[in-house]
Amino acid sequence: MARFIFKRFLSFIPTLIGVSLLVFFAIRLIPGDAIVATLGTEAGMLSQTQRASLERYYGLDKPAIQQYGIWLAGSLRANLGFSVRHGKAVSQLIRERFPLTLELAFLAVIISLLVGIPIGLLSAIRQNSFIDIFGRLFSLIGLALPNFLIGTLIIYVLSVYFHILPTAGDYVGFFENPVKNIQQLIFPAITLGFAFSASVMRMTRSSMLEVLNQDFVRTARSKGLEERRVIINHAFRNALIPVVTLIGVEIGYLLGGAFIVEQIFALPGLGRLIINAVSQREYALVQGSALFIALNVLTINLLVDLLYAALDPRISYEV
Repeated sequence: MARFIFKRFLSFIPTLIGVSLLVFFAIRLIPGDAIVATLGTEAGMLSQTQRASLERYYGLDKPAIQQYGIWLAGSLRANLGFSVRHGKAVSQLIRERFPLTLELAFLAVIISLLVGIPIGLLSAIRQNSFIDIFGRLFSLIGLALPNFLIGTLIIYVLSVYFHILPTAGDYVGFFENPVKNIQQLIFPAITLGFAFSASVMRMTRSSMLEVLNQDFVRTARSKGLEERRVIINHAFRNALIPVVTLIGVEIGYLLGGAFIVEQIFALPGLGRLIINAVSQREYALVQGSALFIALNVLTINLLVDLLYAALDPRISYEV
């Protein structure tokens, strides 16, 4: 096990370098730079001396490959750079914004599991019944509706029919006021968790249907075991492995792809910070945040791999 974990950590290095290269040069393909994003049309009125001074200030006076080398060397020392617009270190901004995005993703996953797994389980057990038809219809609707539409509909229904609006613009941390924090995040979490629950439902249903046709399930039934024990102890546990894989992939998506929901509900999360940084050509902030998210995704995938062995004792990581 220890050897497997060590090898996986070693594989993090080329992956993170690849992500850093992709993000570093991709953002520089966008027309303009930090100077143009800050000054707008007035950037064209700068003299050569003024522009050269601003390029030194923003760190743009060196070749791109040299800029990358300087930034990568700083990242190895946990120095992700400095945000000129925010006047803070990138690592400090990540520490301030990431807890909200992490909590939002965590709540969305809980909602999706509480909704998707029971519906998928019942749909598989009662195949082609009314419950199964309802479950498949639910999954189609959940996968078809985009997050921004679901969020807009939630805000519309709450405001028009219930005359309330989700609290926006005055986010409160969980440890500061847990009740108000949950009130602020529950509707964004439902927005994110709706589509995810549809994916979980489909995966649970298909995986359960496959496992229920396996020989060991028929053997358990032939021994006279109670149907509930056959479903829960034998079939469901084995059917969870593809679901766990999906959860690991989706959590990575939620950490980096929650910016639409954060924008709709005016939440100061990491995703919204990155989108604003892209429009403002905050190179250091975009690079550092993307690298941080990539590290979290890799770590989550490692934890998912380790969870496989807990679900299925036949899986071993010893070489």
